[in-house]
Amino acid sequence: MKIPLPATRRKARIEIIPLIDVIFFLLATFVMVSLSMVKNQGISVNLPSAATGTPQEREIAVTITIAKSGDIYLNQEKLALDLLPQRLKQLKIENPDMKVFVNGDKEAYFGNAVQILDEVRSSGITKVAIQTKQRDPLQK
Repeated sequence: MKIPLPATRRKARIEIIPLIDVIFFLLATFVMVSLSMVKNQGISVNLPSAATGTPQEREIAVTITIAKSGDIYLNQEKLALDLLPQRLKQLKIENPDMKVFVNGDKEAYFGNAVQILDEVRSSGITKVAIQTKQRDPLQK
């Protein structure tokens, strides 16, 4: 029978598997935190596509969303159409150089979009853009 000697020492080595676990945890945490920092101003809708759309700067902007059901949202707050002019005038006073982005579901009633554009113009806001998604170049 062999008796192990206590004097034998194993060579120290760095285990890499726990380090990989820690790195993946830090990476996942970083991704989740950075995604939560994205400022989502509008309600998620199915945007119509356009071939000629160009990206716009959104530093100081208000988003008006028309849902498929006809509901109207100012940023993410549901709002009645008759209260929209009052809120737009208030926002215009706070920031005279404000931009308005109108986005709506592609199946939303077009009359609502026209009414909203009319209200935006009557409140004195001249910088208005309609949000679309980029059309697939193969699609006609």
